Amino acid sequence: MNDPIKDYWQARLKELKEALEANNFEVFIAENAAHAKIVVENEIIPQTGAKSISWGGSMTFINSGLYEVLKDRKDLEVLDTYDKSLSDEQKMEKRRAALFVDLFIMGTNAITQSGELVNLDMIGNRVGGLIFGPKNVVILVGRNKIVPDLEAAMGRIKNYVAPINTKRLGKKTPCAKTSYCEECQSDERICNAWTIIQKSFPKGRVKVILINEDLGL
Repeated sequence: MNDPIKDYWQARLKELKEALEANNFEVFIAENAAHAKIVVENEIIPQTGAKSISWGGSMTFINSGLYEVLKDRKDLEVLDTYDKSLSDEQKMEKRRAALFVDLFIMGTNAITQSGELVNLDMIGNRVGGLIFGPKNVVILVGRNKIVPDLEAAMGRIKNYVAPINTKRLGKKTPCAKTSYCEECQSDERICNAWTIIQKSFPKGRVKVILINEDLGL
């Protein structure tokens, strides 16, 4: 018997793939996080010829297992911005250096059905790499990130993603208590830089892996 939920998402991801490709993104569909890991290791890294690699903050990246296998790769120059042994100043310097790598990996806060990537950052290192710098960017996207349009994307981020992240990171912001955006003026506010990526330039620079699982926030 067919799995109607699986069939539903396969159709949704296929439609989104077509929308993203029309926006000049290179797109892969993975059945799960483990499959996405294989796509990065066996297809994207060899295809791009990347010699250096780094990443922005992403729970999906961690959940995929990619961090554990890539951080110790000896054939790549790895800028590990997650290294807990680094001081805050050293981490910031690594994040700056990450803007010059061959391959940068991240997630996205939301993706619209018309093929737009929507993100909201605190310091901007993650979206900075997406916009310019790294030769190639890989976006890992769980199916739970798909929204109808920009308004829905922003609502999802402000009233779901951001409040949970403030709780997860131990930030003292109003939304950590109320679970809703309060348009706060907190010094620990994590919502500072909006980005909307409508198209990849050059064509294919940004590679999106649509994953048929709920992953990340």
